[in-house]
Parts: sequence; C-alpha cells; structure tokens
Amino acid sequence: MSDYKSNGGGDRRHYVSKPKFCQFCADKNLAIDYKNVELMTRFVNETGKIRPRRQTGTCAKHQREVAKAIKNARHIALIPFEGDIWYDQNA
Repeated sequence: MSDYKSNGGGDRRHYVSKPKFCQFCADKNLAIDYKNVELMTRFVNETGKIRPRRQTGTCAKHQREVAKAIKNARHIALIPFEGDIWYDQNA
C-alpha cells in the first residue's frame, strides 16, 4: 500500500501519513515508569531531546506522563540530559 495519494489525473502526488495511535492507550498493561530505561529512550532523540507527540503518536495525557518520567530519569542519571544516549567515552 502506498503512502501517496493521486489527485485524480494530475502529475503531483500528495503524501498521506499513516494514522498514529497511542501505544499506552492500546496496551493497558504497558506502564510509564522512569526506571524502565528502554521504554524512556524510545521517546528521546539522539541529541537528548524529548520527541514530540506528532513523532511518537502518544496522546496528550500519556505524553505529559512520558515527559515527566524522562525528566525524573534524567535527575537520577538513568538517561543523559544531552548528547548521544549510546555514547561511551571509554570506547
């Protein structure tokens, strides 16, 4: 299936994105926890910034919870404040 939609005979095609859904609303057993570093790093980009809702697909309620959990994980040094998450200075 193509992500592009024809406009009825013209030569230009318009991009149609796939609908995003909140993975926390879909799976009620998935909990947002600052100690779950693997889950939190999915919501942080390579420079250390929290990824926005339009990229992650989370709803507003869960995006606020994710942001708060990431900030808590940063304060107790589970996730770095900035820079590459997988960067190792000794390597």
